[in-house]
Amino acid sequence: MKIDIIGDIHGCYEEFTQLTEVLGYSWEKGYPVHHDGRILGFVGDLTDRGPQSLKVIEIVYELAIVHKLALYAPGNHCNKLYRYFSGNKVQITHGLETTVAEYKQLPERHQKIIRKKFMDLYEQSPLYQVTDNEKLVIAHAGIRSDYIGKMNDKVKSFVLYGDVSGAKHPDGSPIRRDWAPYYQGQAIIVYGHTPVLEPRNVNRTYNIDTGCVFGGKLTALRYPELKMISVPSTLPFFAEKFKTRFDES
Repeated sequence: MKIDIIGDIHGCYEEFTQLTEVLGYSWEKGYPVHHDGRILGFVGDLTDRGPQSLKVIEIVYELAIVHKLALYAPGNHCNKLYRYFSGNKVQITHGLETTVAEYKQLPERHQKIIRKKFMDLYEQSPLYQVTDNEKLVIAHAGIRSDYIGKMNDKVKSFVLYGDVSGAKHPDGSPIRRDWAPYYQGQAIIVYGHTPVLEPRNVNRTYNIDTGCVFGGKLTALRYPELKMISVPSTLPFFAEKFKTRFDES
């Protein structure tokens, strides 16, 4: 298997197209296709905060559902948008407001189309992707080795939000325990969720959320080469959004 796994896009469609072109994908068909048969992977959080969330949804739907040219694992922002589209009461905050504003600008017919595409994408994708004979796992916030192959509320919480206990820092942000140093599994884990200035490789885990929507860059991990490729963000830089230290307990 040859796959290029892309970190949290968050509506940064321009950087997404640029990154795929750098990776050797052609957009002649209106979606990225690689001449060597490589496919794309997505660690989730396609939407929110950035300027073109709906275009990202359409392309990932086309790739993953229509043409089977991508593997997608949802993130916590994807989960929240799915609940919004399902009619559940959710707080339209933390970036969801940008996606909802885009959505409400569409004619009603187009709203129904994009809503169905996203819900189909979400419903037809697993919580996390296990592929290449269980040698590779794509999970939004990561996954513990003993959780791989399991599906319950604890696993879902870990995959979508990380290793959280409900405790918070003084600024209100959740305390996320750093699970990567304790990972002892054989599978390579590729994840995002926590923005870092540079891709982070600890044991056999790779955090490739390099904070494109916060002015960092958009990063892809080429597998099986394990080579990182990034393009710079076009958005303003917010240093405070990036994780520079990790909680140990």
